[in-house]
Amino acid sequence: MIWVTTKRRLRLFFSLHYPLTISVLPYHAHSTEIAEEAQRRGLEVMLHLPMRAIANETPEAHQLETGMSSEAVARELSEMLENVPTADGVNNHEGSLATADAKLMGELMPLLKQRDLFFVDSRTTAATVAFEEAERAGVRSGFRNVPFLDDVQDVAAIRKELELAIRGAKEKGAAIAIGHPHAETLRALKEELPRAEAEGVRWCWCRSW
Repeated sequence: MIWVTTKRRLRLFFSLHYPLTISVLPYHAHSTEIAEEAQRRGLEVMLHLPMRAIANETPEAHQLETGMSSEAVARELSEMLENVPTADGVNNHEGSLATADAKLMGELMPLLKQRDLFFVDSRTTAATVAFEEAERAGVRSGFRNVPFLDDVQDVAAIRKELELAIRGAKEKGAAIAIGHPHAETLRALKEELPRAEAEGVRWCWCRSW
């Protein structure tokens, strides 16, 4: 799963020819174009849904907040999906405070169910209840179960995290990894994805759960 905000970066990831899921942050200059082009190219698209973080020094202009009414949650989600119109699913951007709020997650998940959208918990906090609330609402769901790939923007470090993710997939039967559109991430993916496939790892869309 790759979080993308620019068209140029997106096109670089097209060259990989693997079923990566592209997660698009709404309300940026090219959010709608990125989502639509990714769909045209046959990629799976997610809304990278902004949510309140504990620190939250640089909040998004629009994000899910603790204490929001059900009407406000529904309105924010609807407007964000209009900006990322080809979304097959949703994952959280930030959200260390919001995803730990059972009431807020309990408001969100039935809305995803109504729209037949899946949910991936990015697990930005160990206190998250988002995956549990998604399952309770009957939403197809998963969660990041290996480290973020590129907290350290270094090819060797990213390659190591990819190796850990592949090992985790072999041990657990499946793994969901999240990365960002850095040049270093692209290079590491180009090196590691074919090697892992040769070892029997099968890459697939989130919607194929």
